[in-house]
Amino acid sequence: MPVEFIGMLGARDSEGGQGPAADPGFTRMFARVHEEAGFDRVLIGHSSSSPDGGQVAAYVAAHTERLGLLLAHRPGTVAPTMAARTFATLDAFSGGRLAVHVISGGHDAEQRRDGDYAAKEDRYARTDEFLDVVKRAWTEEEGFGHDGRFYRFDDFRSEVRPVQHPHVPLYFGGSSPAAYRVGGRHADVFALWGEPLAETAGQIAAVHAGARAAGRTVMPRISVSFRPVLGATEDEAWERAYGILDGLRRKGTAGGFFDRSRPPLPLGQSVRPENAGSQRLLAVAERGEKHDRALWTAPAVVTGAAGNSTALVGTSETVARALLDYVDIGVTTFLLRGYRPVRDAEEFGRSLLPLVRREVGRRERAARAQG
Repeated sequence: MPVEFIGMLGARDSEGGQGPAADPGFTRMFARVHEEAGFDRVLIGHSSSSPDGGQVAAYVAAHTERLGLLLAHRPGTVAPTMAARTFATLDAFSGGRLAVHVISGGHDAEQRRDGDYAAKEDRYARTDEFLDVVKRAWTEEEGFGHDGRFYRFDDFRSEVRPVQHPHVPLYFGGSSPAAYRVGGRHADVFALWGEPLAETAGQIAAVHAGARAAGRTVMPRISVSFRPVLGATEDEAWERAYGILDGLRRKGTAGGFFDRSRPPLPLGQSVRPENAGSQRLLAVAERGEKHDRALWTAPAVVTGAAGNSTALVGTSETVARALLDYVDIGVTTFLLRGYRPVRDAEEFGRSLLPLVRREVGRRERAARAQG
Protein backbone atom coordinates (compact mmCIF):
# COMPACT_ATOMS: atom_id res chain seq x y z
CA MET A 1 0.00 0.00 0.00
CA PRO A 2 1.41 3.44 -0.90
CA VAL A 3 2.38 5.64 2.02
CA GLU A 4 0.00 8.53 2.75
CA PHE A 5 1.13 12.04 3.70
CA ILE A 6 -1.08 14.50 5.56
CA GLY A 7 -0.32 18.15 6.18
CA MET A 8 -1.98 20.46 8.66
CA LEU A 9 -3.82 23.51 7.39
CA GLY A 10 -4.67 26.60 9.40
CA ALA A 11 -6.98 29.38 8.28
CA ARG A 12 -4.49 32.10 9.29
CA ASP A 13 -0.76 32.70 9.10
CA SER A 14 0.42 31.28 12.43
CA GLU A 15 4.05 32.13 11.71
CA GLY A 16 3.34 35.78 10.99
CA GLY A 17 0.67 36.01 13.69
CA GLN A 18 -1.23 38.67 11.79
CA GLY A 19 -4.58 38.86 10.03
CA PRO A 20 -8.07 37.62 10.77
CA ALA A 21 -8.77 34.21 12.31
CA ALA A 22 -10.39 33.14 9.03
CA ASP A 23 -8.21 34.51 6.23
CA PRO A 24 -9.53 33.39 2.81
CA GLY A 25 -6.42 34.44 0.87
CA PHE A 26 -3.98 32.69 3.19
CA THR A 27 -6.15 29.58 3.43
CA ARG A 28 -6.40 29.30 -0.36
CA MET A 29 -2.66 29.79 -0.79
CA PHE A 30 -1.74 27.33 1.98
CA ALA A 31 -4.04 24.65 0.59
CA ARG A 32 -2.53 25.01 -2.86
CA VAL A 33 0.97 24.80 -1.42
CA HIS A 34 0.08 21.42 0.09
CA GLU A 35 -1.50 20.24 -3.14
CA GLU A 36 1.50 21.26 -5.24
CA ALA A 37 3.87 19.71 -2.69
CA GLY A 38 2.20 16.32 -3.14
CA PHE A 39 0.40 15.90 0.17
CA ASP A 40 -2.55 13.50 0.02
CA ARG A 41 -4.66 15.33 2.58
CA VAL A 42 -4.64 18.25 4.97
CA LEU A 43 -5.92 18.05 8.53
CA ILE A 44 -8.28 20.87 9.43
CA GLY A 45 -8.18 21.01 13.21
CA HIS A 46 -10.81 21.79 15.80
CA SER A 47 -10.85 23.86 18.97
CA SER A 48 -13.49 25.84 20.83
CA SER A 49 -12.06 29.13 19.53
CA SER A 50 -11.07 28.31 15.95
CA PRO A 51 -13.04 28.89 12.73
CA ASP A 52 -15.59 26.21 11.84
CA GLY A 53 -13.69 23.38 10.24
CA GLY A 54 -16.50 22.33 7.93
CA GLN A 55 -16.61 25.77 6.36
CA VAL A 56 -12.83 25.80 5.99
CA ALA A 57 -12.91 22.35 4.39
CA ALA A 58 -15.59 23.40 1.90
CA TYR A 59 -13.56 26.48 0.96
CA VAL A 60 -10.41 24.39 0.49
CA ALA A 61 -12.30 21.88 -1.66
CA ALA A 62 -13.57 24.68 -3.88
CA HIS A 63 -10.04 26.02 -4.47
CA THR A 64 -8.11 22.79 -5.04
CA GLU A 65 -8.36 19.95 -7.53
CA ARG A 66 -7.31 16.73 -5.83
CA LEU A 67 -6.24 17.54 -2.25
CA GLY A 68 -8.00 15.38 0.31
CA LEU A 69 -9.65 16.84 3.40
CA LEU A 70 -9.26 15.45 6.91
CA LEU A 71 -11.87 17.25 8.99
CA ALA A 72 -11.44 17.06 12.76
CA HIS A 73 -14.73 16.58 14.59
CA ARG A 74 -15.44 16.38 18.29
CA PRO A 75 -18.66 14.48 19.16
CA GLY A 76 -20.86 16.06 21.78
CA THR A 77 -22.10 19.35 20.37
CA VAL A 78 -23.81 18.12 17.19
CA ALA A 79 -26.34 15.29 16.89
CA PRO A 80 -24.91 12.32 14.97
CA THR A 81 -27.76 12.43 12.46
CA MET A 82 -26.92 16.05 11.64
CA ALA A 83 -23.20 15.27 11.53
CA ALA A 84 -23.80 12.36 9.15
CA ARG A 85 -25.68 14.60 6.72
CA THR A 86 -23.08 17.35 7.00
CA PHE A 87 -20.21 14.98 6.25
CA ALA A 88 -22.06 13.27 3.40
CA THR A 89 -22.90 16.65 1.84
CA LEU A 90 -19.28 17.79 2.04
CA ASP A 91 -18.12 14.49 0.57
CA ALA A 92 -20.51 14.97 -2.35
CA PHE A 93 -19.51 18.58 -3.06
CA SER A 94 -15.79 17.79 -2.74
CA GLY A 95 -16.01 14.86 -5.14
CA GLY A 96 -15.30 12.19 -2.56
CA ARG A 97 -12.27 13.87 -0.97
CA LEU A 98 -13.44 13.94 2.65
CA ALA A 99 -12.19 11.96 5.63
CA VAL A 100 -13.23 12.66 9.23
CA HIS A 101 -10.83 12.68 12.18
CA VAL A 102 -12.81 11.88 15.32
CA ILE A 103 -11.51 13.36 18.58
CA SER A 104 -13.26 12.38 21.79
CA GLY A 105 -11.51 15.17 23.72
CA GLY A 106 -8.75 15.06 26.30
CA HIS A 107 -8.92 18.48 27.96
CA ASP A 108 -11.82 19.11 30.36
CA ALA A 109 -11.61 22.92 30.32
CA GLU A 110 -11.58 22.99 26.53
CA GLN A 111 -14.61 20.70 26.37
CA ARG A 112 -16.55 22.90 28.79
CA ARG A 113 -15.98 25.96 26.61
CA ASP A 114 -18.41 24.41 24.14
CA GLY A 115 -20.77 23.28 26.89
CA ASP A 116 -19.56 19.68 27.15
CA TYR A 117 -19.25 18.58 30.78
CA ALA A 118 -19.01 14.82 30.16
CA ALA A 119 -16.21 12.96 31.93
CA LYS A 120 -13.42 11.49 29.81
CA GLU A 121 -14.64 7.86 29.96
CA ASP A 122 -18.14 9.05 29.11
CA ARG A 123 -16.77 10.95 26.13
CA TYR A 124 -15.28 7.79 24.68
CA ALA A 125 -18.53 5.89 25.28
CA ARG A 126 -20.40 8.72 23.58
CA THR A 127 -18.01 8.61 20.60
CA ASP A 128 -18.63 4.88 20.27
CA GLU A 129 -22.38 5.44 20.12
CA PHE A 130 -21.97 8.51 17.87
CA LEU A 131 -20.03 6.52 15.29
CA ASP A 132 -22.53 3.65 15.36
CA VAL A 133 -25.27 6.12 14.44
CA VAL A 134 -23.24 8.00 11.82
CA LYS A 135 -22.27 4.83 9.98
CA ARG A 136 -25.86 3.59 9.98
CA ALA A 137 -27.02 6.97 8.67
CA TRP A 138 -24.53 6.69 5.83
CA THR A 139 -25.41 3.15 4.81
CA GLU A 140 -29.03 2.29 5.71
CA GLU A 141 -31.62 2.90 3.03
CA GLU A 142 -34.61 2.58 5.32
CA GLY A 143 -35.49 4.87 8.19
CA PHE A 144 -34.36 3.83 11.65
CA GLY A 145 -34.64 4.91 15.24
CA HIS A 146 -32.19 4.80 18.10
CA ASP A 147 -32.56 4.71 21.87
CA GLY A 148 -29.11 4.76 23.46
CA ARG A 149 -27.32 6.17 26.44
CA PHE A 150 -26.43 9.48 24.77
CA TYR A 151 -28.72 9.78 21.73
CA ARG A 152 -32.36 9.10 21.07
CA PHE A 153 -34.42 9.70 17.91
CA ASP A 154 -37.17 8.15 15.79
CA ASP A 155 -37.53 7.32 12.09
CA PHE A 156 -34.39 9.07 10.84
CA ARG A 157 -33.97 9.14 7.07
CA SER A 158 -31.23 10.79 5.04
CA GLU A 159 -31.44 11.67 1.37
CA VAL A 160 -27.71 12.39 1.09
CA ARG A 161 -25.11 9.61 1.02
CA PRO A 162 -21.32 9.81 0.92
CA VAL A 163 -19.75 9.51 -2.51
CA GLN A 164 -17.20 7.09 -1.05
CA HIS A 165 -18.17 3.51 -0.25
CA PRO A 166 -18.88 2.01 2.12
CA HIS A 167 -18.52 5.34 3.90
CA VAL A 168 -16.32 8.38 4.46
CA PRO A 169 -12.96 7.20 5.88
CA LEU A 170 -12.75 7.53 9.65
CA TYR A 171 -9.55 8.54 11.40
CA PHE A 172 -9.35 8.29 15.17
CA GLY A 173 -6.89 9.64 17.72
CA GLY A 174 -5.97 8.72 21.28
CA SER A 175 -3.49 6.86 23.45
CA SER A 176 -5.58 5.48 26.31
CA PRO A 177 -7.12 2.02 26.72
CA ALA A 178 -10.54 3.55 25.96
CA ALA A 179 -9.15 5.06 22.76
CA TYR A 180 -7.67 1.73 21.67
CA ARG A 181 -10.99 0.03 22.37
CA VAL A 182 -13.26 2.52 20.56
CA GLY A 183 -10.82 3.41 17.79
CA GLY A 184 -9.93 -0.24 17.30
CA ARG A 185 -13.61 -0.89 16.68
CA HIS A 186 -14.34 1.99 14.29
CA ALA A 187 -11.21 3.52 12.77
CA ASP A 188 -10.03 3.08 9.22
CA VAL A 189 -6.86 4.90 10.32
CA PHE A 190 -5.72 5.19 13.94
CA ALA A 191 -3.60 8.29 14.60
CA LEU A 192 -0.71 8.39 17.08
CA TRP A 193 1.78 11.06 18.09
CA GLY A 194 5.47 10.56 17.39
CA GLU A 195 7.03 8.28 19.98
CA PRO A 196 10.12 6.06 19.69
CA LEU A 197 9.82 2.98 17.53
CA ALA A 198 9.44 0.53 20.42
CA GLU A 199 6.65 2.52 22.07
CA THR A 200 4.91 3.03 18.73
CA ALA A 201 5.02 -0.70 18.05
CA GLY A 202 3.42 -1.28 21.44
CA GLN A 203 0.63 1.15 20.66
CA ILE A 204 0.02 -0.49 17.28
CA ALA A 205 -0.34 -3.83 19.07
CA ALA A 206 -2.87 -2.27 21.48
CA VAL A 207 -4.90 -0.80 18.60
CA HIS A 208 -4.93 -4.15 16.82
CA ALA A 209 -5.98 -5.91 20.02
CA GLY A 210 -8.89 -3.50 20.31
CA ALA A 211 -9.85 -4.20 16.70
CA ARG A 212 -9.71 -7.98 17.18
CA ALA A 213 -11.79 -7.71 20.36
CA ALA A 214 -14.43 -5.92 18.26
CA GLY A 215 -14.46 -8.82 15.79
CA ARG A 216 -12.48 -7.13 13.03
CA THR A 217 -10.28 -9.15 10.72
CA VAL A 218 -8.91 -6.17 8.78
CA MET A 219 -6.83 -4.00 11.09
CA PRO A 220 -6.91 -0.18 11.09
CA ARG A 221 -4.08 1.53 9.25
CA ILE A 222 -1.72 3.54 11.46
CA SER A 223 -0.79 7.21 11.26
CA VAL A 224 2.04 8.87 13.20
CA SER A 225 2.59 12.64 13.52
CA PHE A 226 5.92 14.47 13.50
CA ARG A 227 7.32 17.96 13.08
CA PRO A 228 10.37 17.52 10.82
CA VAL A 229 13.30 19.93 10.98
CA LEU A 230 15.45 19.62 7.86
CA GLY A 231 18.88 20.95 6.94
CA ALA A 232 21.36 20.59 4.08
CA THR A 233 23.70 18.91 6.60
CA GLU A 234 23.13 17.25 9.96
CA ASP A 235 24.82 20.15 11.72
CA GLU A 236 22.63 22.67 9.92
CA ALA A 237 19.47 20.74 10.83
CA TRP A 238 20.40 20.59 14.51
CA GLU A 239 21.42 24.24 14.57
CA ARG A 240 18.00 25.11 13.19
CA ALA A 241 16.30 22.73 15.66
CA TYR A 242 17.89 24.39 18.69
CA GLY A 243 17.01 27.80 17.27
CA ILE A 244 13.38 26.67 17.12
CA LEU A 245 13.64 25.44 20.70
CA ASP A 246 14.96 28.80 21.86
CA GLY A 247 11.99 30.46 20.19
CA LEU A 248 9.56 28.14 21.93
CA ARG A 249 11.18 28.87 25.28
CA ARG A 250 10.89 32.61 24.73
CA LYS A 251 7.21 32.29 23.93
CA GLY A 252 6.53 30.10 26.95
CA THR A 253 3.66 27.63 26.96
CA ALA A 254 0.13 27.64 28.28
CA GLY A 255 0.53 23.94 28.97
CA GLY A 256 -1.96 22.61 26.43
CA PHE A 257 -2.91 22.87 22.78
CA PHE A 258 -6.41 24.13 23.52
CA ASP A 259 -5.49 26.59 26.27
CA ARG A 260 -5.17 29.40 23.74
CA SER A 261 -7.46 31.85 25.52
CA ARG A 262 -5.06 32.08 28.46
CA PRO A 263 -1.70 33.88 28.50
CA PRO A 264 1.52 31.83 28.34
CA LEU A 265 2.88 30.56 31.63
CA PRO A 266 6.11 32.08 32.98
CA LEU A 267 9.25 30.40 31.73
CA GLY A 268 9.93 27.19 33.61
CA GLN A 269 6.35 26.64 34.74
CA SER A 270 4.18 23.95 33.21
CA VAL A 271 0.89 22.17 33.64
CA ARG A 272 0.66 18.39 33.60
CA PRO A 273 -1.50 17.51 30.61
CA GLU A 274 -4.73 15.59 31.14
CA ASN A 275 -4.63 13.47 27.98
CA ALA A 276 -2.70 10.21 27.80
CA GLY A 277 -0.94 11.07 24.55
CA SER A 278 0.78 14.14 25.99
CA GLN A 279 1.65 12.27 29.18
CA ARG A 280 3.31 9.58 27.09
CA LEU A 281 5.38 12.13 25.15
CA LEU A 282 6.61 13.73 28.37
CA ALA A 283 7.51 10.34 29.81
CA VAL A 284 9.61 9.60 26.73
CA ALA A 285 11.28 13.01 26.99
CA GLU A 286 12.25 12.32 30.61
CA ARG A 287 14.41 9.44 29.35
CA GLY A 288 16.33 11.71 26.98
CA GLU A 289 15.79 14.20 24.19
CA LYS A 290 17.10 12.04 21.31
CA HIS A 291 15.80 8.59 20.36
CA ASP A 292 16.30 6.12 17.53
CA ARG A 293 17.58 7.57 14.28
CA ALA A 294 16.31 11.16 14.45
CA LEU A 295 13.49 11.55 17.00
CA TRP A 296 13.82 14.68 19.15
CA THR A 297 11.57 15.23 22.17
CA ALA A 298 12.80 18.56 23.56
CA PRO A 299 9.93 20.59 21.98
CA ALA A 300 7.45 18.42 23.86
CA VAL A 301 9.02 19.47 27.16
CA VAL A 302 8.83 23.22 26.56
CA THR A 303 5.29 23.08 25.14
CA GLY A 304 3.84 20.70 27.72
CA ALA A 305 3.51 18.14 24.91
CA ALA A 306 0.79 20.27 23.41
CA GLY A 307 -0.40 18.43 20.33
CA ASN A 308 2.03 16.60 18.06
CA SER A 309 5.22 18.12 19.44
CA THR A 310 8.04 15.69 18.71
CA ALA A 311 10.38 16.28 15.79
CA LEU A 312 12.53 14.33 13.37
CA VAL A 313 15.79 16.23 12.81
CA GLY A 314 18.39 15.81 10.08
CA THR A 315 18.95 15.99 6.38
CA SER A 316 16.11 14.97 4.09
CA GLU A 317 17.82 11.61 3.65
CA THR A 318 18.12 11.02 7.40
CA VAL A 319 14.51 11.99 8.10
CA ALA A 320 13.28 9.89 5.16
CA ARG A 321 15.11 6.88 6.59
CA ALA A 322 13.57 7.60 9.99
CA LEU A 323 10.09 7.64 8.46
CA LEU A 324 10.86 4.38 6.69
CA ASP A 325 11.81 2.86 10.07
CA TYR A 326 8.19 3.50 11.08
CA VAL A 327 6.92 2.01 7.83
CA ASP A 328 8.88 -1.12 8.79
CA ILE A 329 6.79 -1.53 11.97
CA GLY A 330 3.45 -1.06 10.20
CA VAL A 331 2.88 2.69 9.85
CA THR A 332 1.07 3.65 6.64
CA THR A 333 0.39 7.37 7.12
CA PHE A 334 2.39 10.37 8.31
CA LEU A 335 1.05 13.72 9.45
CA LEU A 336 3.87 16.22 8.93
CA ARG A 337 3.80 19.89 9.83
CA GLY A 338 6.71 22.26 10.15
CA TYR A 339 7.55 25.15 12.41
CA ARG A 340 7.55 27.41 9.34
CA PRO A 341 4.23 26.11 8.02
CA VAL A 342 4.27 27.36 4.43
CA ARG A 343 7.99 27.14 3.71
CA ASP A 344 8.30 23.75 5.38
CA ALA A 345 5.36 22.28 3.46
CA GLU A 346 7.07 23.39 0.25
CA GLU A 347 10.38 21.93 1.40
CA PHE A 348 8.85 18.62 2.44
CA GLY A 349 7.30 18.34 -1.01
CA ARG A 350 10.61 19.00 -2.76
CA SER A 351 12.99 16.89 -0.72
CA LEU A 352 11.29 14.57 1.77
CA LEU A 353 8.05 13.10 0.43
CA PRO A 354 9.61 11.93 -2.88
CA LEU A 355 12.40 10.07 -1.08
CA VAL A 356 9.97 8.11 1.08
CA ARG A 357 7.56 7.40 -1.76
CA ARG A 358 10.37 6.23 -4.03
CA GLU A 359 11.67 3.75 -1.48
CA VAL A 360 8.20 2.45 -0.55
CA GLY A 361 7.48 1.97 -4.26
CA ARG A 362 10.77 0.12 -4.75
CA ARG A 363 9.94 -2.21 -1.87
CA GLU A 364 6.47 -2.91 -3.24
CA ARG A 365 7.85 -3.75 -6.68
CA ALA A 366 10.44 -6.05 -5.14
CA ALA A 367 7.76 -7.81 -3.09
CA ARG A 368 5.59 -8.34 -6.19
CA ALA A 369 8.57 -9.69 -8.12
CA GLN A 370 9.21 -12.25 -5.40
CA GLY A 371 5.67 -13.52 -5.78
